[in-house]
Amino acid sequence: STRDFRMFPVLPALRGAESLTSLACRNLSYAGGKVPSTTQNVIGGQWVESSTDKWIDVCNPATNQVLTKVPQTTLAEMEQAVESAKGAYGSWSKTSPMARQQIMFKYQQLIKENLTEVAKLITTEQGKTLADAEGDVMRGLQVVENLCANTSLMMGETLTGIAKDMDLTSFKTPLGVCAGIAPFNFPAMIP
Repeated sequence: STRDFRMFPVLPALRGAESLTSLACRNLSYAGGKVPSTTQNVIGGQWVESSTDKWIDVCNPATNQVLTKVPQTTLAEMEQAVESAKGAYGSWSKTSPMARQQIMFKYQQLIKENLTEVAKLITTEQGKTLADAEGDVMRGLQVVENLCANTSLMMGETLTGIAKDMDLTSFKTPLGVCAGIAPFNFPAMIP
């Protein structure tokens, strides 16, 4: 049903990993360095304005100019994001390792194509030199490239004859919703 695709609402009309990643990247991007005055949450694959009354300024350390404000997201918004992720889990957990690998290959390509632009955003937000910021993005790219090779690590194992009339089979399956917090000083290093 379309309910399973809440994270990417037009997904049923699209085919393949490239369509999925193209859709996500087109909708969830600060392309051209156009950072909005307030940063929105991403819930269900959509930008959502926070209802919070508490905001954190993100300043350019070279000029002290406020670049954007990020919300101290409310508990209700966090719960909404978790529920959305749980809804997406149903279809994502059935995605084959090869299809997931294709998504990671596309992500790898996008990082390479936009390395300088991402590094410039890091420089503006963090005050790092451009070379330092490019190094951060390169380290993140290395992590993604490593993940592209993970399909063999996702295989289960079978041990035949572990005991009389007994074989042992293990399966690796998706666990469910998880959260990650990227370090503010190395945002591109932990994709």
